[in-house]
Amino acid sequence: MEEAALFQSFFLIFSGAAIVASLALFGRQPLLVAYIALGIALGPSGFAVIDNVELLAEISSIGIIFLLFLLGLDMQPQALLSVMRKATFVGLISSAIFLGLGYGIGRLFGFTSIECWVIGMALMFSSTIIGIKLLPTTVLHHKHLGELMVGLLLFQDFVAITCLMILLGGGAETLSPMQIGLSFAALPLLVLIAWVVVKFLLLPLFTRFDRFHEYVFLLAVGWCMGLAETAEILGLSREIGAFIAGITLATSRISQYIALSLKPLRDFFLILFFFSLGAQFKLSVLPEIALAAVVTAVAVLIIKPVVFRYLLGRQSERKVLAWDIGFRLGQISEFSLLIAFLAASQELIGSAASHLIQATAILTFLVSSYIVVLNFPNPIAIKDHLRRD
Repeated sequence: MEEAALFQSFFLIFSGAAIVASLALFGRQPLLVAYIALGIALGPSGFAVIDNVELLAEISSIGIIFLLFLLGLDMQPQALLSVMRKATFVGLISSAIFLGLGYGIGRLFGFTSIECWVIGMALMFSSTIIGIKLLPTTVLHHKHLGELMVGLLLFQDFVAITCLMILLGGGAETLSPMQIGLSFAALPLLVLIAWVVVKFLLLPLFTRFDRFHEYVFLLAVGWCMGLAETAEILGLSREIGAFIAGITLATSRISQYIALSLKPLRDFFLILFFFSLGAQFKLSVLPEIALAAVVTAVAVLIIKPVVFRYLLGRQSERKVLAWDIGFRLGQISEFSLLIAFLAASQELIGSAASHLIQATAILTFLVSSYIVVLNFPNPIAIKDHLRRD
């Protein structure tokens, strides 16, 4: 019976996701919003068709591990040096401003100090989906705008990883400096283990058997899961272990093949992740956080473009370019949802704070995507003069 119920849940999730994703694409909406909406509709707060939400959430957490593994695979040393040169100043100052903005809004609506800091963390990041997917391919790869966008988003990825380490090193009631310190102390040991294994075991195996694609796929998944579990044993987290597993393979010639082969598997679990987020969204909490979510979303949509415009202007960027980047980055991120999920699972924030972040993410995704689609060059523009592939 349990197997039948699980299969029925998968049938409803993926068949439903195929339908809502099609509608979202026709309506020019971000797909993850469609998955979250489907979760709300089918979960306990909606039609209650699927009730084993905790099991699905546990399964979907594997998607986060693969997401961070692939993120590590894309962290090329050359790209890191480029980020340090182009995006560090803007990234640091903007992150500090948005962290303070989130903290202030949290205080305004009576959240605890830790919840305010987590809300601030969630506001620091911008969506890769809207920032990159709505950028014309020629601009992304060949123009200064594309370089700046990628640099800023990559810098935010590093900040996000740091935030995840802080959250995953915290306790149930408070963020313990000792636990955080132990987590950071264990990090060099994990990096050393990963480097030794990659250099003396994995790379020789990949070199010798790279023509066997099934084996390469299996070895990559095993390495990701193995280092993730090692990180858990060392007191870090599986997510951090997966990220280090990816970054230690990033310079190998086979890294891009691994990234391409694992993306469908990652997407499978991420659909479950966003669905489970929606399914766990309690509509009964909405009246409690509705005003706070609207205020936070409006603040993000207005202040983020202005901050990026000002900071990029100080970097001698043209006004038009600075506004373009500001509006493209004028929302919060998929990482914000991950931060809300992890902070809630660590019992660092309550249900209201978690739902505030989720609601803000959905609102800013929707409004920001419309702003970009209607006003800036993008692949799915309604106006012909703005449509760029």
